[in-house]
Amino acid sequence: MKKALKNIDLESTNRIIEMAWEDRTPFEVIEKEFSINHGELITIMRNNLKPSSFRLWRKRVNSNMRKPATIFIR
Repeated sequence: MKKALKNIDLESTNRIIEMAWEDRTPFEVIEKEFSINHGELITIMRNNLKPSSFRLWRKRVNSNMRKPATIFIR
């Protein structure tokens, strides 16, 4: 593992990566739970994934397949 941000431990880093890979977890949830912003999330992913895995993740994230943070049910 490379450079850590904000003293995030290994267990939290692994959980952040796992949540970021899940299609059902919006970035807002990760940001709220771990007190990191979108740029820090990208840095964590870049520093902890192989370059090809990071590119694949960014492609998935940018494909607009992610669900919104709030879903209103009536």
